[in-house]
Amino acid sequence: QVQLVESGGGLVQPGGSLRLSCAVSGTMFSLYTMAWYRQAPGKQREVVAVINNRGITNYPESVEGRFTVTRDNAKNTVYLQMNSLKPEDTAVYYCKLSSTRYDYWGQGTQVTVSS
Repeated sequence: QVQLVESGGGLVQPGGSLRLSCAVSGTMFSLYTMAWYRQAPGKQREVVAVINNRGITNYPESVEGRFTVTRDNAKNTVYLQMNSLKPEDTAVYYCKLSSTRYDYWGQGTQVTVSS
């Protein structure tokens, strides 16, 4: 049974930083592409970072230069380092594992950027 568990969300002031973690169990983590998404109230879920099994990363323009995704295959964990946070980064953040057959999602972690 594949499980993804996010952690690290919280309340942070504008300009601050947070690091999210997503621990994966039940599958060969190192084989698959991982991604971080976010969903703000009333908006569609959007991708904010992707890292493939070779460590190649991709970001949308909205977070390029502020967010960094990394993975530790020994710990079956993917991370999202978020710097220079803005109020518009407020959302529930989800991690996703893309296997050959299915996509698996975590339960999400709330990130609130507010003074």
